[in-house]
Amino acid sequence: MVVRVMATGVFDLLHPGHLYFLTEAKKLGDELVVVVARDQTARRLKHEPYVPEHVRREMVEALKPVDRAILGSTTDIYETVVRERPQLIALGYDQVWNDKEVERECARRGVPVRVVRIGPLPHNELATRRLVERILERGAPPPGARP
Repeated sequence: MVVRVMATGVFDLLHPGHLYFLTEAKKLGDELVVVVARDQTARRLKHEPYVPEHVRREMVEALKPVDRAILGSTTDIYETVVRERPQLIALGYDQVWNDKEVERECARRGVPVRVVRIGPLPHNELATRRLVERILERGAPPPGARP
């Protein structure tokens, strides 16, 4: 039996933490299906995306650990789980979902899954938010500089 693992995320600005997360998720099974959050979902959960959803999906699918990347549902996050029927769902250490609630809701919908948390990349300063902050800091004029 092929073990299908599902991972989810916005994947707005791809960085080493994303690659680490997806590489670790792939190790859990035979096939890795990645659900890329839709733009409206990204807005609701995080921020206005920098990169459009169709481009984020293409970039994620091009990564070596990923077998398929698909866009998530705009209305019901579990719709994709029901359609893809994974045995495992890999969540990042910072994703807001409650592991047990996800397992219960998937089972209620006829898809028993086990949720596995993937820990952070050891050098977490490379997360999207921190990278953007560092870029903005470098672009700012030094204190006391004339415009």
